[in-house]
Amino acid sequence: MPQSLSPKTLRSELKARGDKAGLVDRLAKWFGKDFSTGADSKADGLDVAWAIDAPGAKKVAVVTDDEQSFSLKRIGSTNAFALVLELPDSSGFLWHFEVDGKQVGPDRPLEVYRPDPYSVSNPDVPKGVVTQLKWSSQIYAGTERDWWIYVPAQYSAEKPACLMVFQDGQWSHGYSPVVLDNLIAKGEMPVTVAIFIAPGTFADGKSNRSREYDTLSDTYVRFLLEEMIPETQKKVNLREDAASWAIAGISSGGICAFTAAWQRPDKFSKVLSWVGSFSNIAGGESGIAGGHNYPALIRRNDPKPIRVFLQDGTHDVDNQFGNWWLCNLSMESAFKFKKYDYKFVGAKGFHSDKHGRAIFSDSLKWLWRDVR
Repeated sequence: MPQSLSPKTLRSELKARGDKAGLVDRLAKWFGKDFSTGADSKADGLDVAWAIDAPGAKKVAVVTDDEQSFSLKRIGSTNAFALVLELPDSSGFLWHFEVDGKQVGPDRPLEVYRPDPYSVSNPDVPKGVVTQLKWSSQIYAGTERDWWIYVPAQYSAEKPACLMVFQDGQWSHGYSPVVLDNLIAKGEMPVTVAIFIAPGTFADGKSNRSREYDTLSDTYVRFLLEEMIPETQKKVNLREDAASWAIAGISSGGICAFTAAWQRPDKFSKVLSWVGSFSNIAGGESGIAGGHNYPALIRRNDPKPIRVFLQDGTHDVDNQFGNWWLCNLSMESAFKFKKYDYKFVGAKGFHSDKHGRAIFSDSLKWLWRDVR
């Protein structure tokens, strides 16, 4: 029975002799309905596969926005062409198919990274417990949300734990616990309870995410300090010093994390931001009250006791609210000018969590490096 397709198995099958027509049928199922019009690539780690059905074509290539061109090979005597490449770590580009010199299908983003070894579950590592809960907020009246508490296996009520708050908990609660399990087990970060909080929604299904995350006020951090964290403390014993509290988020969740620490550095001393939206999304009544003001605020105020890890990619969003890459570079420059304890890691990525997840354990080690 044929083995399931992946970039690695496809590489082997393209080299082997055998039923090429049967391989094309399997490729059509793997790549789906767009196989004949230009399906998206398939990636596994650094290995990437492309394939397309192109009847009558003489030459098929993948062409990228950095002027690279990779030729696909015809599969036997069929009308299908395929290619598998192992790309360098941190590769990122837009690409499209060209069939006999003409573009087929849209430009598509691709970014690949060497996977974080800490993101793989280890059977020898004790597993924390994740519990899902519901919350109706008073501060954000009329909203309800899901949230999750992660309690590591090493937690003991007799010894208060550190705390890390993650925005967009609907995503972050799925992949973060494995990394936390592995780091805590190795002693590379302290015993830490994590809470993963989804944005609020109203009864009509409307999301309150932008209002909660993009606004430069103390409302969200009050929501944490007056509602979510006291509720967490009913279940676990937490340390109270700011050095033991961290906050993290992606995109608008990233600027939200920084705003919480900026407003209350006496509570949150560590910030992790992936592709942070330090742009003018929440312009307010003036139209200019958004997060693009942070670099100026950082430069004009005394340094706050905040440690910040920033991640972003050169292909991040560029729209009417700002250029995310330039906004993050401005944040980095302001932190450097005011001598903050910060680290910025850039790559060629897009507005996604792929790069952040690839460096997740390294960023947590850096943030928690002096707390045990």
